Amino acid sequence: MDVMNIFYLIMGFVGLIFGGELLVRGAVAIAQRLGVSPMVIGLTLVGFGTSTPELLTSVNAALAGASGIAVGNVVGSNIANVFLIIGVAALIAPMAIARTGFLRDAGMLMTATFVCLIATHVGILGRSIGVGFVLLLVGYLFFTLLSERQNKTVAGETFAQMGGDVAPTPMGKQIVFVLIGLGLTLIGAKFLVQGAVTLAAGFGVSETLIGLTIVAVGTSMPELVTSVIAARKGQAGVAFGNVLGSNIFNILGILGVVAIVQPIEIPPEIVSFDIWVMVASSAMLLGLAFTGWRISRPEGGVMLACYLVYTAYLIASAA
Repeated sequence: MDVMNIFYLIMGFVGLIFGGELLVRGAVAIAQRLGVSPMVIGLTLVGFGTSTPELLTSVNAALAGASGIAVGNVVGSNIANVFLIIGVAALIAPMAIARTGFLRDAGMLMTATFVCLIATHVGILGRSIGVGFVLLLVGYLFFTLLSERQNKTVAGETFAQMGGDVAPTPMGKQIVFVLIGLGLTLIGAKFLVQGAVTLAAGFGVSETLIGLTIVAVGTSMPELVTSVIAARKGQAGVAFGNVLGSNIFNILGILGVVAIVQPIEIPPEIVSFDIWVMVASSAMLLGLAFTGWRISRPEGGVMLACYLVYTAYLIASAA
């Protein structure tokens, strides 16, 4: 039975990765054909598209009554994005941080993290909180689009580049890509949740632990691969922008939509420990970026070590 559960996990990850890729590329190509600007495409479609695996996984988990996986996936992904992804990328190449647009995006990340901290201590993420999260995200997107039109920033150029990366292809073909990608992502999310829930029961550990570790890292794999490739190309700074955007989307977009679809209870272990690790990771990331406008290899090593210690603590506490 454990072999089958591991098979479900692997198939879930495969479906999420390939499905998400097809979904994003198809949606971007369709938007290009409709004349949508690269900046808008990069900020919205690419941003939402790369978070689709986390979104569908958390929604499926919430509908299945596995709140530990639904919330743990978001909290664990944000921790992994900072400590694991930024740590690895900075180890490969020191990460220069662009000052333009930093205060806007960093401020939004800390705002999202703070409201998430408050919301989790309420105990239940209800629909009203979910609507508030989504409205806050929409406001941030509109503000970013307006500010980028007035003053171009490196972050904006990155969004525009992401939105213009896909070569034009026939509309019908891209619609098929979107449908196939959406189908694969839905199936992958279902397999992943099914395998994770059963595996947690089989090993006698909490669903929250599985959500914070295996599921969170698995759904963050696209960001990890993208960041490593960017670092090897000497564009490590791109990883910083990707993580900021991803973490904002994870909190406001994913938790917001999940709470609207299915109000969920917050596992007490996340309230007492993991949410604070998420807050500390965001504060550490922005603090290092602001003090020297770069993240060095030693700092990347410290961040990676923090993730290893955090993961080891979760495993030890579950033993």
